[in-house]
Amino acid sequence: MITGEIGSGKTTVSRALINKLDKNTEIALITNTHVSGKDLLMTMLEDLEIEFQPRFSKAKLLSCLNEYLLVQAHHGHNVVLIIDEAQNLKPAVLEEVRMLSNLETETEKLIQIVLIGQPELKQKLGLSRLEQLRQRVAIYFHLSPLAFEEMRDYIVHRLKVASQSNREYFTPEAFRLVYQFSNGVPRLVNQICDFALLTGYVDGLKIIDERIVREVIDESPMNVLSGNI
Repeated sequence: MITGEIGSGKTTVSRALINKLDKNTEIALITNTHVSGKDLLMTMLEDLEIEFQPRFSKAKLLSCLNEYLLVQAHHGHNVVLIIDEAQNLKPAVLEEVRMLSNLETETEKLIQIVLIGQPELKQKLGLSRLEQLRQRVAIYFHLSPLAFEEMRDYIVHRLKVASQSNREYFTPEAFRLVYQFSNGVPRLVNQICDFALLTGYVDGLKIIDERIVREVIDESPMNVLSGNI
């Protein structure tokens, strides 16, 4: 289970995970979590390209999934279910997610489940009716905002990849103001840097200084929404 505040990079982490999984891993990615238990199952089957009919009962859908998982296990393949925005799942649906973890052979689990969501997800798993699911969470990590040094390295890395050079684009003072505005939240860091670089390009500047960053912040609707500056 991975949790993090809005804009902390949860979806980016899930995409990075998917890109690093090898060809022997089959993936079902759920992003619409305002669903019933049956809808969740059907979305999984669609993602895994398992044939089924919408008229099938939930038990029949589960049987189709189990048969597929057994075949994949026989061929040495892993199957991973990733549920993004999992905090939106109703407790009854989360309980059905737990039931999926019961799909196993005598020697191994047939499916790995990754829950990704906002901090409310952890609070929801604190419900007494979800104790069994909570006990099955093997690994939990909370994505915190970036520290100043992490934010600076993050910006520098992205600029290096984009420009294929080691050129400096922001002054130290500009970095500090970006951090003051964003509090290290990656989405806000991205937004303010994008606007600052665009402003610098329009003005024909070679480096972004504190004046440009402050100008962008003062003129941006993000200033009103964040309340940080």
